[in-house]
Amino acid sequence: MQQLTFLTVVLFLATSGCYAFPNRQVGSTISVLNGGGWGTWGPKQMCPYGYYAAGFSLLVEYPIRGDDTALNGIRLHCVNSPFGKSVLSSYATVTSATGSWGTWTKAKYCQTGVMKNFQLRVEGHQGDGDDTAANNIKFQCSDRSELVGDGTSWGTWGGWSKWCSGQGICGIQTKVEGPQGSGDDTSLNDVQFICCDDY
Repeated sequence: MQQLTFLTVVLFLATSGCYAFPNRQVGSTISVLNGGGWGTWGPKQMCPYGYYAAGFSLLVEYPIRGDDTALNGIRLHCVNSPFGKSVLSSYATVTSATGSWGTWTKAKYCQTGVMKNFQLRVEGHQGDGDDTAANNIKFQCSDRSELVGDGTSWGTWGGWSKWCSGQGICGIQTKVEGPQGSGDDTSLNDVQFICCDDY
């Protein structure tokens, strides 16, 4: 009976977009110092057990004649090997909270290995101007190559996060400001990533 109940819970979480793997070896959480200050943190979302983020895509609203929001979401593309897409046999995608605007960009992948740290491009508070907060993101892969997102160009790049402990990035949590009605929308403001070591 207990085994059946556990299986039911795991299946429910999987179909709900959440992954519950009690044996996942979480190492550290990496973050940056220049994230925007608006919004609330969404749920932590994890790649399945044994999977690591080797690529990503972005939900981006490109410049419009009106209230710009720029970066709205980040999706991790997880593969079932710490050696990356080159030995890929299956993959999964996970995302935390996202904004309401934009379109998803084409996925970018590490040539070898998985993603290990990141840098965020953020526009500071504009006073009476149009705030956009986070605009773009870049990652470093295991081989130290860089993947730069197809976000927008407002703001400046902050410093790199710490290098991921363990095999690589395996989860995500984003900070998003919801729609402000007639106010100034910023959407995604900040992000942090979870690192795992299952091998």
